[in-house]
Amino acid sequence: MTSWVRAQAPVRVLDAGGWTDTWFSGHGWVCHLAVEPGAEVVAKVAADEPFGAGVVRLQAPAYGDDYTFSPREPPGRHPLLEAAVKRYAPPGVSLEVSVESAVPAGSSLGTSAAVGVALVAALLALAGEELEPAALAQSAHELETVDLGRQSGVQDQVAAAFGGASLVRVGPYPHFEVEPLEPAPATWRALESQVVTAYLGEFHDSSAVHETVIAHLEGDSAAAERLLEPMREAAKRSARALAAGDLAAYGHAMAANTEAQAQLHTSLVNPLARQVISVAAGAGSLGWKVNGAGGPGGTVTVLGPPDAGQMAVLSDSLKAVPGVELLPLRPARTGARVAASG
Repeated sequence: MTSWVRAQAPVRVLDAGGWTDTWFSGHGWVCHLAVEPGAEVVAKVAADEPFGAGVVRLQAPAYGDDYTFSPREPPGRHPLLEAAVKRYAPPGVSLEVSVESAVPAGSSLGTSAAVGVALVAALLALAGEELEPAALAQSAHELETVDLGRQSGVQDQVAAAFGGASLVRVGPYPHFEVEPLEPAPATWRALESQVVTAYLGEFHDSSAVHETVIAHLEGDSAAAERLLEPMREAAKRSARALAAGDLAAYGHAMAANTEAQAQLHTSLVNPLARQVISVAAGAGSLGWKVNGAGGPGGTVTVLGPPDAGQMAVLSDSLKAVPGVELLPLRPARTGARVAASG
């Protein structure tokens, strides 16, 4: 058995078509861009079983948590982490597991999915096992939807497992097919210099946001389909533009998707997000996207202008907005990855 493992997984931004990857949509298209740093998990076999046979020590520094538990009887302090340990930890082995994320929890970047993907990959790697990206994404998605009964689309886990830029076809939910996009090197360089993500400084519970929208649309499938279809189209337009290196069209599709989100439910694009969008538009940005489900808090990713001087003005203008913090994220060309030591 491997004695020590580090697993990392990116989060995602610019997820055109988000909401169409859910059970109540049934089918959909999503185009997203993976970014890093995201989630990191370190798992190791505990020497001499200091906590007792088969006991796990779980450290979550972001929450100030450090506790031990039996995988058979998880205490429910961190349900997602404990569910992963219960499912995938090598049986009867004492472990030390540390989980960290470089982005704030509730930032609407698919953080919990990235943590789930990294943790599943790490625990399997301890036993010398490895999953292909599609199976890894599916396994992490089941932790949230089956084990915990939470609302979750499939695209977040896909982005964390595959990385890069992808067009994801969903249907019937939760099945998916991934078409990795291959932007030209010049397009990658442009994304690295022009993409900036603004954190709106408030915790965001995507499952709760999903519940709000489901309640709003419940019983009116025709209205739901009418509101979701523009997002599917935005995803396909985004993928075509990104593959062609047309960042102006890419940004336009993202902005159109954000307005479609607002039509789905007015609360999905909150007032602070609107302020960020106004600043971005005034600085000559090509587009913007309220990430993930939207709602209170969360993040807005802006595709800024190609001129470096204008980008500096955009960055300074966003930093000046009260309640906004810019996150140091960069495009991630690779997905979940594991380093292990015997």
